[in-house]
Amino acid sequence: MSYIVAEPCVDVLDRACIEECPVDCMYEGNRMVYVHPDECVDCGACVPVCPVDAVFHEDDVPEQWKIFIDVNRLFFADLGEPGGARGRRLSHDADHVSALPPRAHA
Repeated sequence: MSYIVAEPCVDVLDRACIEECPVDCMYEGNRMVYVHPDECVDCGACVPVCPVDAVFHEDDVPEQWKIFIDVNRLFFADLGEPGGARGRRLSHDADHVSALPPRAHA
C-alpha cells in the first residue's frame, strides 16, 4: 500500500508534499504530483502539507477519485524504478491526467 495523489492536485503543483517526503518518492509531472507505489513507505508526511487535500492513503481514496490509484501506478509504468525523484520534473503525465481540461484554481 502507499499514498496517492488525486485530481485536486491537477494544475496546482504546490510541491509542499515533495519537500516534506522523507524518502523522495513523490515525482512531479507536467500537471500534478505522483507517488511511486514501490518507494512510498506509508509515513503520511505528505498528507497534512497538501493545500488542496489531494493526498490519500490508497485505502481511503474518495470514490470519485479511485481511478487515481491506477493513474499513479500507470505514471511509472515506463519509468520503472528510478530510485528517488531527486527534484526532477518529468516531462509527462498519465494519460488520464493529460486528457483532463485545464483547471483554474482560486
